[in-house]
Amino acid sequence: MLLSAEHISINFGSRQLLEDVNFYLNEGDKVGVIGINGTGKSTFLKVLAGITEPDAGTISRNPNVQVSFLPQNPVMDDSATVLEQVFLHFSPEFRVLNEYEAKSMLNRLGLPDFDQRVGTLSGGQRKRVALAAALLHPADVLVLDEPTNHLDAEMTAWLEDWLRRFKGGLVMVTHDRYFLERVVNHITELSRGKLYHYEANYSKYLELKAQRAEMAEASERKRQSILRVEREWILRGCKARTTKSKERIQRYEALLGQDVPETDDTVRLAAASSRLGKKIIVLENVTKGFDGRTLVEHFSYSLLRNDRIGIVGRNGAGKSTLLHLIAGELAPDSGSVDIGATVKIGHFSQEGRELDLDQRVYDFIHDIADEVRTDEGTFTANQMMERFLFPSDLQSVPIGRLSGGERRRLYLLSVLMSAPNVLLLDEPTNDLDVTTLSILEDYLQGFPGPVLVVSHDRFLLDKLAESIFEVRDGQVLRYTGNWSDWRAKRREEEAPPKAEKPKAAERSRERKLKFSYKEQMEFETIEGELAELERQVAACAEAQNSCGSDYIKLQALQTEQAELEARLEEKTERWVYLMELKEKIDAQNG
Repeated sequence: MLLSAEHISINFGSRQLLEDVNFYLNEGDKVGVIGINGTGKSTFLKVLAGITEPDAGTISRNPNVQVSFLPQNPVMDDSATVLEQVFLHFSPEFRVLNEYEAKSMLNRLGLPDFDQRVGTLSGGQRKRVALAAALLHPADVLVLDEPTNHLDAEMTAWLEDWLRRFKGGLVMVTHDRYFLERVVNHITELSRGKLYHYEANYSKYLELKAQRAEMAEASERKRQSILRVEREWILRGCKARTTKSKERIQRYEALLGQDVPETDDTVRLAAASSRLGKKIIVLENVTKGFDGRTLVEHFSYSLLRNDRIGIVGRNGAGKSTLLHLIAGELAPDSGSVDIGATVKIGHFSQEGRELDLDQRVYDFIHDIADEVRTDEGTFTANQMMERFLFPSDLQSVPIGRLSGGERRRLYLLSVLMSAPNVLLLDEPTNDLDVTTLSILEDYLQGFPGPVLVVSHDRFLLDKLAESIFEVRDGQVLRYTGNWSDWRAKRREEEAPPKAEKPKAAERSRERKLKFSYKEQMEFETIEGELAELERQVAACAEAQNSCGSDYIKLQALQTEQAELEARLEEKTERWVYLMELKEKIDAQNG
């Protein structure tokens, strides 16, 4: 065992974050910690890392066990260079031995300028510097808070592989569901101050959690049935009351006193939007650059009402710049952006609004709107805050008292309260819990206007996107399909050309070409088989659009589609061979 936490309790003001919980980490355990924003996930990680002392309970670890911690918001020395920051808490000897590895890791994380001052870095770059330092630490236990935030697809894939090969214990909070699926072997859910442990990755966890909920509901139905029968028995007249079994009455009172199974509150989203005319947003030959570097060049596009566009690309490629151009918040160097008269843009930016940490949650939302009309009816600002998990006691607190995830959720609410009819979302999944993400995805699918999302969340883009815009070297390249479709096409583009197979020695001219019996039968049926495979691939792709938030079903359908496409490709190659052979036979006999 690498570390243990026993009977841990933490109280934060009026909120009980942890209540008499236990947690054990063994070598090889890779634990994903999940739970709704504000439940105390980051605080729990700080306790495990020894940064925060619990109000009650004990943390035990072997004295020889080294722990490396990546906080959600790392504190850094602004005057240090990137490389100095990575080695800030290490000896000079350690730096000499590990500088090559550190530089290699920083390059992987998109930080090639090792002499750049930390004070000039963006929030995302700072987090990646801190991640490099945490991974470089010779640790037996890694405790990582949102390590996938601000990583592009290539960085995330690299980190996945790195953590899978890590031999020690891992505890991390992340919203990336593919990451939870592929890296972890345990899920710990934090809910209402309690920890629930599942020896499973993400898809298995969903299955086990559903089983636990069903068992709890079945037990509650049985309890209510017994209570109804016993209540009738007890109320059968005062005279009979004195002769009744005391034990039976005690059993009834014990059943009556049992707690009802608790379920987590969830964010409830309703589509609130304004009328949208025919003309939305038209970009004509738009070019934009900074400091002599062109980020977007000669880009033209007319936004459509039903667009569901995922925007991808490496960090710094210009994805956020593209959204600011579309929103009209940034003037192009050349070209034009024409926004329709009825367009009302909701722009959820990566950096977020500058929130006044002293302002009350209630006042912040009321300054935007007192009520909002949705497809479920009209809701007051107070009701919308409650639907976003800000009950009356939380509405009165200053914004500075909220967790990072709660602030992001409040910011999202502020965007939706303005009733936009065009949504531009820049990394909306950062710091949001997986439950809220699933609800947000369903909301975006039903939103009655165009949605453009910059995201590195592969699951979100697989579920939502119908086309992908990749920002690469100043160009905005368009692909049809979701993230997985785009990734497959990019791999095809990047694959080296296949070497031509050496031609077989020409057969004797005297030997006559002809179909074998088996080839003749195959030739007569292969076109029908191709048509059936194409129909199955299309049906599988269509089924994925209707799976909602059923992650297990979506993954199974994606696997099935990949297998069908492989069979279709193999069958197509065979069809080409038979057609060429048929042409040669016809030419020979002609």
